[in-house]
Amino acid sequence: MHTRFILIQTSHAGNVGGAARALKVMGFDDLVLVAPRWANVLRREETIQRASGANDVLDKTRVVDTLDEALDGISHLCATAMTPRDFGPPTRAPRAHFESLLSSSVDRGGVPQPEGVAFLFGSERFGMRNEDVYRCHACLSIPTNPQFGSLNLAAAVQLIAYDWRQALGGFDLPPTTPERPAADAQSLAGMLQHLEQALVAIDFLDPAAPKKLMPRLNQLFNRAAPTPEEIHILRGVAKAMLKAADQAKR
Repeated sequence: MHTRFILIQTSHAGNVGGAARALKVMGFDDLVLVAPRWANVLRREETIQRASGANDVLDKTRVVDTLDEALDGISHLCATAMTPRDFGPPTRAPRAHFESLLSSSVDRGGVPQPEGVAFLFGSERFGMRNEDVYRCHACLSIPTNPQFGSLNLAAAVQLIAYDWRQALGGFDLPPTTPERPAADAQSLAGMLQHLEQALVAIDFLDPAAPKKLMPRLNQLFNRAAPTPEEIHILRGVAKAMLKAADQAKR
């Protein structure tokens, strides 16, 4: 399913660069600007700086005069507006709408799944015009703090792009470093014995009244599941404690 992001009458060049960066991070590259404030917005220094390396997205970005020109090949439109309209498409949270859109190959009316989806973002100063919202199949409202719901345009693009990418299946996480096996019981017991000697040497543990210190330490290290390398470090600490205690007694 082809995806396009459309910015209508954008007034801040930095937001164009920020939007390009947001799309590249989420694996999208189709950005269209409708009647931006600056005719040369794609070449402005602020745009390029905020794109932060997403120059390939800027190179592909189209600038058009009308919304109609931006909608070629698109069959499903999503407006983005914080305030629900009394008239127009249903207002939905992005994730809920995306789940519904992708839940089956056909919708309830038997119409095939759309081949192209576009997300429309209004001007920073005026938001989405009613006439543009009315053309859409859904109005996406990002859940925000009821007392402060004002989102930067590029930030809104990032949130929608992330939720849409997740709905499409997301990206595989990079391979993680394999977990090292925990030390065996014999190594752990040897370390605890070494540590016990050190604690006695520094007068932290009274061998005549040990209470439950060592069993508690045993449980602690069982939960921590130290690796052989970590056991080696702890035995090094115990060795240094014994050496320091011996020197102090001379």
